[in-house]
Parts: sequence; structure tokens; C-alpha cells
Amino acid sequence: MLVVISGLPGTGKTTVAAALAERRAAAHVSVDPIEDGLLDAGHPRTWETGVAAYEAARREAEQHLALGSSVVVDAVNDSEPARETWRVAAANTGAELAFVLLVLDDAGEHRRRLEGRERDLAHVPEPSWDDVLVRAASYAPWPEGSCLRIRADGAVDEVLHDVLTGLPGL
Repeated sequence: MLVVISGLPGTGKTTVAAALAERRAAAHVSVDPIEDGLLDAGHPRTWETGVAAYEAARREAEQHLALGSSVVVDAVNDSEPARETWRVAAANTGAELAFVLLVLDDAGEHRRRLEGRERDLAHVPEPSWDDVLVRAASYAPWPEGSCLRIRADGAVDEVLHDVLTGLPGL
């Protein structure tokens, strides 16, 4: 099974994805560290490098799926082309695909989480709150029924419970 945890920066995607992967003994694939590696190798910080990170993550996910492992991916997935990446991975491997969208409606909490997080990324800068607001305005809507929408304002165990309850086949 391929589970893709999506949402704006600071909603808890990586934390929830890591907890879900641990709980289900699945591989965890995160786009940001892959992009950080590409930037470390000298690639410019461009849209194309971001796309390359998604494609590298897709290939990594496909390798795990081909070996029979479940995979949990975390990535913003703010456009249909980004989401198509995971549909291709599922089609290429015959894996069941589930999208989860984490939403954090409390702007104060969202901003607190964003500004308080520390990630081990040398080249992918933390977005500002203004960056997140701009990204939110351009975030492509999810078609009705295409993802499991989960409120991410609780503790990680609560959010994980909601994910597991919402995806009974997991």
C-alpha cells in the first residue's frame, strides 16, 4: 500500500508520516531530504529541481513497493502534477493508493508549528508564514472524495488515530 501524506508546510506531514510508517512497519519516503540532497550536489533551487525530487522519491517508493513493503510518503502535493507522481507509482507497482490531506485551520497554531520546527536540512530553507499563505492561495483543490481530509490540530497520536480510522484497510 502507498499512503501519501499531503498538506501545507507546518501541518505535521513528516511527523505523522514517520509515526504511521513506524506503526505499520512501512518505508517512509520524504521529498524534502531528497531535494536537500539535490541542492547539496549543486543543482539550483528551481522548480525543475523540485520536480526531480518528487521523481526521485517516486522511484524510491516504487523500489520499496516492488519488494512488498508498504510506503508512507510525505510531500506538500499542492498540484495535480505532484499528485500524479504517486498515481504513477501505484500504477507501476500495482499498489493500492491512499491520499491523506492534513489541514490545520487554526492559523495561530499552524504558524507556531511552522516557526518552531527544526529540520536537519542544510539547503532547503524553512518557509516563512507569508510563504505558506502564498502557497495556500495557490494550492490546487482536491476533488471530492480523492483524499482523506484529517484535522491536524491535535497531538500526533490523535492525528495518527484519525488516519488509521479513516483508512481501515491500512
